[in-house]
Amino acid sequence: MTRNISINTEHFFLTALKELEIDENRKQLLTKIAHFIVSQLKQNKPVNLNYICTHNSRRSQLSNVWSSYAANYFELSTVKSFSGGTSVTSFYRNTVKTLQQTGFVFKLSEFSHHNPVYSIEYENCQKPILAFSKLYNDEFNAVPFIAITTCSNADEHCPFISEAIQRFHLPFNDPKTFDNTLYASEKYLETNKQIAGEIHFIFKSIATAL
Repeated sequence: MTRNISINTEHFFLTALKELEIDENRKQLLTKIAHFIVSQLKQNKPVNLNYICTHNSRRSQLSNVWSSYAANYFELSTVKSFSGGTSVTSFYRNTVKTLQQTGFVFKLSEFSHHNPVYSIEYENCQKPILAFSKLYNDEFNAVPFIAITTCSNADEHCPFISEAIQRFHLPFNDPKTFDNTLYASEKYLETNKQIAGEIHFIFKSIATAL
């Protein structure tokens, strides 16, 4: 088990929303995503969120983890979260580190030099998050799903996703740019915080509407 906790997860989650700086267009997009999810829940339909990025190594993994956390936090047990890519790489080590810094505990569930499988836990979690890099249509990801692309490349290279009942494009800045620099930890934490804040916004909107 790897533990490197410096910030309480709930505190980070709450602070991320409180300090979120968001323009009106972005707020409308987040609200649109929340409204669609609410419409599905009110029809008693399953809600599977699939966050898609090119390599499924950074932004889509962060989105999946925070989405899973938010569903547990707001007691929305029928909302399930997954992630995938247009190619398979690995859950990148800097992504692991920034989540550890915000209180998530990583256990190695399945060893692999190239693509390890992690079991991710946090305080008061009901079920660990199983995370590894995979294609967006991997059999692990439940279908049908709501596709949420988190990078422009993935959005452009997935012109049609047959398993998606709805699709949204929610891009985030790629912290990969700062890998192997002195600013890596800071920039990964910035992206981590933005994603946590926006996911919090979506789920709080859902919980308020139900």
